[in-house]
Amino acid sequence: MRRAVEAAARATRFVQDSASLAGLSKEDRSPVTVADWASQAVVSLELGTAIPLVGEEDAGALRAPASEPLRQRVVEAVSHALGRRVSADETLDAIDAGRADPCARFLTLDPVDGTKGFLRRQQYAISLALIERGTVELGVVGCPNLPDDGGDYDAADPCGCIAFAERGRGAWIQRAGAAPTRIAVAAWSASTPVRSCESVESAHSKQDLSVELLAAIGAPGTPARLDSQCKYIVVARGGADIYMRLPVKADYREKIWDHAAGALVALEAGARVCDVEGKPLDFNQGRELLRNRGVFAGHPDLVDRLVRAYAARSAG
Repeated sequence: MRRAVEAAARATRFVQDSASLAGLSKEDRSPVTVADWASQAVVSLELGTAIPLVGEEDAGALRAPASEPLRQRVVEAVSHALGRRVSADETLDAIDAGRADPCARFLTLDPVDGTKGFLRRQQYAISLALIERGTVELGVVGCPNLPDDGGDYDAADPCGCIAFAERGRGAWIQRAGAAPTRIAVAAWSASTPVRSCESVESAHSKQDLSVELLAAIGAPGTPARLDSQCKYIVVARGGADIYMRLPVKADYREKIWDHAAGALVALEAGARVCDVEGKPLDFNQGRELLRNRGVFAGHPDLVDRLVRAYAARSAG
């Protein structure tokens, strides 16, 4: 899995180094880039078909005759990442191989999590997880632009990193050319300010409510804002105390590929990960977290306080 994510990162970096980041528009109006398709194709080709892959993308739009220029750019990125010439048909079929349905044992992939961050040449992630009977067993999060702890999240780091975890065996992070190192959440107490992180896009989380909740527990702070599951990694390696993703719409449910890998890395690093009501994330409900609303991920004591603060606000 790590090798597949590393190869996908090569594809996305190749695309990001190009002059144009043009794409199409999905039905939900979020941008689709060449990198999304290339990344999913690379992971599919690297892993094969032994385990079903539940990915975010499909190749329907790319198969249209008018998409020939985009199709060729995707093929070029895939070929670059794999170090061999890949045909258009092989690329398209590999993308569509990632449209399996959740089952007893499957992989789930977000080929470019944080597409808008990718388009800004800032933070994005390639997130791959193995789910068995509703439990996330393995997780890999490639963060091609993420700097060392304390760096500038608005800039693209030249090395980036990859974080990974296996249930019950801890969480690790690795930068290019270095050995993996174990990571753990930072110590936190009620007497210290909270270092929070949240989405750049206000449409993804109620940022005003984040401020309100932190004030309610007496620990307001200026949040770090960055896209994608990189936020889980920042918390897991001790760079922030809490990641908050607060529901914007009552009927919205998160997609499993947006959280599976990152949540496991944070859990194995010692974080508590739950929804705003304190319930563990339930990955046994298909493609969405149907039984959950929002996400808290961070130091267990801090998450407990925020869950209580959220409940008190809802009751009021």
